Amino acid sequence: MAIEVKKRENETSNSMLYRFTKRVQHSGVIKEARKRQFTTRTANSTKRRAAALYRMERQSELQATKKRGK
Repeated sequence: MAIEVKKRENETSNSMLYRFTKRVQHSGVIKEARKRQFTTRTANSTKRRAAALYRMERQSELQATKKRGK
């Protein structure tokens, strides 16, 4: 999936670079690379459950301290 841009007759380097960047953006290469950059594996169900329980416990503690006025 190589993107190729050849310099036209009497074309400046800047305009060729502009055409190249537009082609790259239109093809979606950058979008796909950014999407793949930070993908992580999904955690197993035990870890997800433990994390959810921790969040719920922490949230209830924060609400309790808020009620006490601290």
